[in-house]
Amino acid sequence: MTRKSWIQFGIVGFLWGIPYLLMKVAVADIPPPLIVAGRTFIGALILIPIAIKKNTFKDAIKGIRYVIPYAILEMVGPWILITNAEKEISSGLAGLLIATVPIFSTIFSSLRGDHSVWQPKRIFGLVVGFIGIVALVGIESITGSSNPKAIAMVILAAIMYAYAVLMITANLPGVDGIAINGTAMGLTCLFYTPIAIAMWPSNHVSTKAIAALVALGVFSTAIAFMLFFIVIIEIGPARGSLTTYVNTAIAVVLGIIILGEPITLGIQVGLPMVILGSYLASRKEKV
Repeated sequence: MTRKSWIQFGIVGFLWGIPYLLMKVAVADIPPPLIVAGRTFIGALILIPIAIKKNTFKDAIKGIRYVIPYAILEMVGPWILITNAEKEISSGLAGLLIATVPIFSTIFSSLRGDHSVWQPKRIFGLVVGFIGIVALVGIESITGSSNPKAIAMVILAAIMYAYAVLMITANLPGVDGIAINGTAMGLTCLFYTPIAIAMWPSNHVSTKAIAALVALGVFSTAIAFMLFFIVIIEIGPARGSLTTYVNTAIAVVLGIIILGEPITLGIQVGLPMVILGSYLASRKEKV
């Protein structure tokens, strides 16, 4: 990796590590559907014009039958699940649970015919990762540190994330990621706008919550997606997926430092196991 690639890699990891903090701040005053509608509106407003200028937007429209389910799996479902869950759990825990994406991606890849998952190292990673998930969920639930339903919502979001990427890359190979995600954001915004209007807050919305929503849309939705696909082109999807581990560390650290979230026993036990398991499960041995 070049120095430029390392810098872009680090920026993407940071930008995808801060959404959990931003959502935690925004959801205190803003209903989850409005947060999702707002961030996707901003994201689409930035990405779609870029795709049009690159003359790639039409490719995403041609593949709309795949972009729609991608939008559901990547944005419509996960973002409302995570935002709602953060009413009950810490931002750090949400980020940690999303670190299970490589584990589920490995399983889905196997089901789609990628038998490299049966390599000993990857099997060991799956086992360690799942033990970490079970330990994390069990400890958090038994000690009463976190709501089991909220934890389940984030794990479901991780499963949807994992399948969404595999589905879209298999069906629309070579189509510009900016065009795909800009279109998906537009569709997601259209879906949630009526719900957001119906749930428009009657309470006072703080400047801090509004700023968090805007930052979520600009940095963690639009810019992060743009940079991620640049990183993928330069260093490949295997190394690009390692941003997951940077995301997790940043989410946990920011939650502790800025929001004063506790380092629970579940996080202490589950964090190293989930990250190690995800790393091993997503690694392919050279042949």
